[in-house]
Amino acid sequence: MSRLNLLGANIKKYRKLRKLSQNQLAEILDFSREHIACIETGKEFISLRKLFDLADILDVPVKDFFNFD
Repeated sequence: MSRLNLLGANIKKYRKLRKLSQNQLAEILDFSREHIACIETGKEFISLRKLFDLADILDVPVKDFFNFD
């Protein structure tokens, strides 16, 4: 699995832990639901700025998104 896929899987994991749907998260980040789905499956990139926003929204340290163990 690529690192981009692993990053997306971690984003999805923390989104689900916070009980947010893709639609809810997309609305908060001003993304489409489809864009969130593509990020979570590793098909699209997320900007560093949006990654920081996402960490704040999900109350997760940014480094946790990169825990690929």
